[in-house]
Amino acid sequence: MTQATLAPSHSHHSHDDHQHHHHEGGHFTHLQCKECGAEYEAKAIHVCELCFGPLEVKYDYDAIRANVSREKIAAGPHSIWRYRDFLPVTSADPIDVGTGMTPLIRANRLGRRLGLKNLYIKNDAVNMPTLSFKDRVVSVALTRARELGFDTVSCASTGNLANSTAAIAAHANLDCCVFIPSDLEAGKVLGTLIYGPTVMAVKGNYDQVNRLCSEVANSHGWGFVNINLRPYYSEGSKTLGFEVAEQLGWKLPDHIVAPLASGSLFTKIYKGFQELIATGLVDAKDVRCSGAQAEGCSPIAEAFRQNRDFITPVKPSTIAKSIAIGNPADGVYAVEQAQKTNGHIETATDAEIIEAMKLLAETEGIFTETAGGTTVAVLKKLAEAGKIDPDEVTVVYITGNGLKTQEAVQSHAGEPLTIEPKLDCFEAALERSRTLDRLEWQQVLV
Repeated sequence: MTQATLAPSHSHHSHDDHQHHHHEGGHFTHLQCKECGAEYEAKAIHVCELCFGPLEVKYDYDAIRANVSREKIAAGPHSIWRYRDFLPVTSADPIDVGTGMTPLIRANRLGRRLGLKNLYIKNDAVNMPTLSFKDRVVSVALTRARELGFDTVSCASTGNLANSTAAIAAHANLDCCVFIPSDLEAGKVLGTLIYGPTVMAVKGNYDQVNRLCSEVANSHGWGFVNINLRPYYSEGSKTLGFEVAEQLGWKLPDHIVAPLASGSLFTKIYKGFQELIATGLVDAKDVRCSGAQAEGCSPIAEAFRQNRDFITPVKPSTIAKSIAIGNPADGVYAVEQAQKTNGHIETATDAEIIEAMKLLAETEGIFTETAGGTTVAVLKKLAEAGKIDPDEVTVVYITGNGLKTQEAVQSHAGEPLTIEPKLDCFEAALERSRTLDRLEWQQVLV
């Protein structure tokens, strides 16, 4: 079914204009262009008709402040929907599949290894239902899609988003058709097909898939979570900010390190922190924001390095496929945020990404996918370069599960010791493995 696009109502309209009415059951009022400020009704549109800038959801923070308290949030559901007052939905029963409230782990062993005394890991590798942070954004996007009357939902995805969209659409009884590049990791393809959506594997990279989807969105009137529903979808990432603050005892961290793909997650975590300050739930504090990109796809890091206010698109070539977006929609805003918060944007090579995946697993017992490996590799670089104060409360965001990208570490994880079921075979193998360990250590020390 087609959604009519409304004519823009420009920002010089009086404030009692129609688009500022409260949505029944929600505290969001309208959409606004991040570039020119033009205002729109909260429909399925994502680009300004005047300047083609991105649209963002606007809220009435006085109304939220009057309605929320730490106690009310704590008494809410054990999912992202405890923060419903901050999310762009109206329904009293949003799509809740237990998404969010993932562990915030004090990373003592990894911290010691990196010389950081107050390191925490926000572990979305165990997010429900599909083991990545995308479950957050999709829960919000599909709830809003249902409110706007869509019966078919779709997305362009490097894998995780397709998993989430297919799973949550199945739960919500929405038709689903997803688009992925045809060279994705097997685990991610299977992790979408199992839910029974239509899957289009496109011979091309993510940016080409995305372009095709924009055409389909125009001709089919489907709800594309990361195209026409993007303003609502991206708000779901704020919950990664809300949860960390609540889990730290309603305090903001000093420094966050997060992966950069489109740049949206990075900017929304920060927006979440600002909203908690604006509504009096936490004390104001400067939070430094640092971002991580794979060297084989680092248009945002490149712009940061050269101090540019524009992004030059690149052709991705990295094992970190889930963050390989060559033409990132929110790249400019990510650069701006890193600069103004006194953060950094760094890159990691594929070899460093694999090393970091192993490091995180060996020190903290968390198996992350290549995106998390990228983030940990950059955390390590920043720590070694003295760009993170050892005493700063630093939160590193792990956004996806290692079982989804097994190919990346398959040949780097070692082999099991295969033995006969006899005690002496075991003893011999154990001695051999200890000798090997010692030899490895000697090589490291040489």
